[in-house]
Amino acid sequence: MDNELLRYLFIVRRWAWLIVMGTLLSAGAAFLVSREMTPVYQASTTLLISQASANNANADYNAILSSERLARTYASLMLTRPMLEAVIADLDLTTSPDALARRITTTPVRDTQLIRVTVEGEDPLQVAAIANRLVEVFVQGNEALQGERFVATRASLELELEKLQSEIDATQAQLDQATGAANAIERSRLQELLAMYRTSYASLLKSIEEVRMAEVQQTNSVHTVERAVVPDVPVRPRVMQNTALAALVGLLFMVGVALLLEFLNDRVTSSPQVAELLDTSVLAAVSEIEGQRPMDKLVTLISPHAKVSEAYQMMRVRLEIARYGQPLRTILVTSGNQGEGKSITAANLAVVLARAGKRVLLVDADLRRPTIHTYFAHHNLRGLTTALVREGDTPVDFHLHSTKLSNLLLMPSGPLPSDPAAVLSSPKLVELVEALKAKVDILVFDSPPLLQVADAALLMQLCDTVVLVATDGKTRTSALRHSAHLLAQSGVKLAGVVLNRVRKSRYGYGYGYGYGYGYGYGYEAEPEKLNWWRKFRRALRHLRGGKTRAHPRPVPSGSPEDWEDLVALEQMEGVSGNGHNGNGNGKEHARPGDSATPTGNASSRQSSSRPRSRRRSGD
Repeated sequence: MDNELLRYLFIVRRWAWLIVMGTLLSAGAAFLVSREMTPVYQASTTLLISQASANNANADYNAILSSERLARTYASLMLTRPMLEAVIADLDLTTSPDALARRITTTPVRDTQLIRVTVEGEDPLQVAAIANRLVEVFVQGNEALQGERFVATRASLELELEKLQSEIDATQAQLDQATGAANAIERSRLQELLAMYRTSYASLLKSIEEVRMAEVQQTNSVHTVERAVVPDVPVRPRVMQNTALAALVGLLFMVGVALLLEFLNDRVTSSPQVAELLDTSVLAAVSEIEGQRPMDKLVTLISPHAKVSEAYQMMRVRLEIARYGQPLRTILVTSGNQGEGKSITAANLAVVLARAGKRVLLVDADLRRPTIHTYFAHHNLRGLTTALVREGDTPVDFHLHSTKLSNLLLMPSGPLPSDPAAVLSSPKLVELVEALKAKVDILVFDSPPLLQVADAALLMQLCDTVVLVATDGKTRTSALRHSAHLLAQSGVKLAGVVLNRVRKSRYGYGYGYGYGYGYGYGYEAEPEKLNWWRKFRRALRHLRGGKTRAHPRPVPSGSPEDWEDLVALEQMEGVSGNGHNGNGNGKEHARPGDSATPTGNASSRQSSSRPRSRRRSGD
């Protein structure tokens, strides 16, 4: 899980320039567009719906059930054309009802009898006026609509009441005129009639009062709870919010683009990728070697304590550990295609093997584009091809070149043949290799590219192990797989892969070889520069309960306390008795200024005449 997370973090880090650029462009575009948009203001008012009460026993329950439905109904009525036309006419607006309706939002407040009316527009004064006027028009219209149901009944009762009042007045006048004993009967009749009229009048008054009460109880009234006020700030555009949202969207989009590009990328980009792709170890990850001249590429000879030299030292250690129990006699360094640094790798590997006390012969078997001799500033007149065609008693040593290291010999390619494959398939090559094995401890071959010509396949049959070289950001994974497949078909053991020209900004996690620290006598540690990525990795190790790594210190007497591989190698050498530097064979490192002889005898004489060094080169 942690490795998978770190892998994605590495991908994001490697494409950080693209992600940052896309995020900034997205945020900048959103900022500029938002700044150019016309401000939109918003005003809101709130209405309270007083629902009519019912006469049945379930009045409260029914009121609760119908409150939201009534609120939604009123919210829709407020956006009808008559209401909007009345608002347009009252405020003298120059818009249509449909356009005005698109600017108004009526929303019932959940679980209440409130309706919120919101109006948007470019004029803050106008939006507040529209909101308030719309509510006023709706309240007036609702009162008129509710009152129409009782107007006819109330008018009929009032008319009957007026007629009855006229009858009462007329009867009372007749009663006042009927005086004397002769009118006693008439007077009694008028009194009964007047009492009946008054009873009817009282009944009509009661009916009118009941109608009025019913009108009050059964009318849904609307009241303004909060009037709209003139807004001070616009609700749109929200420049900072839009910018932040665009930046987030741009970030996520560019991360997706980076992952897609990584998925579509068919090139080697990290040591973990190589290890997973070929199911083999990465012997070293070597950074770009500075310098324009070919001699500058031989960094292990010029600057043996440089950080990039440590990568080749670790490569030697891993090769010897991988071959523990079996003698490491012949090494073939090749690559899938040209221009991937195989010759530089072979030359520097030969130097570190020689500095470790081995007698080494570096053979340039690339008979098409030889370059090994240029790194050592030697001519190419004698070499592999001249040794194969030698006649008589000419010794093999005649075709060897000495170097600044007494126990490192060089055999350039020699004059280029017309048919390199035929030369390399000659039986004389097998005899020559056996003769060279008798003179040195290890043979290092630089071969042509594996996928372009058949020369490397011929040389593989003569070697114990093969080192495959790939270039960070250049070698295609398909070519690397094909190269490993050819090696497997040939039955040759692939010792591992060297990832060349690794850039720090692109380097993966957990495989720091090539940027390792220098150890040994005379090495002064440089202060560790902690960039944000290394700080994050250190914090992650701390959270997982690991220990953070302190600044590098020189380790005296050649005892690498922190490198498990070197410790393992020392233990192995102690058991086998084949160690070097004072552990049984009396060999020591030759200094760059020492003279060299083809047979290496001078090296032995010099060894016996000077004190034994306690320093382990590269440790």
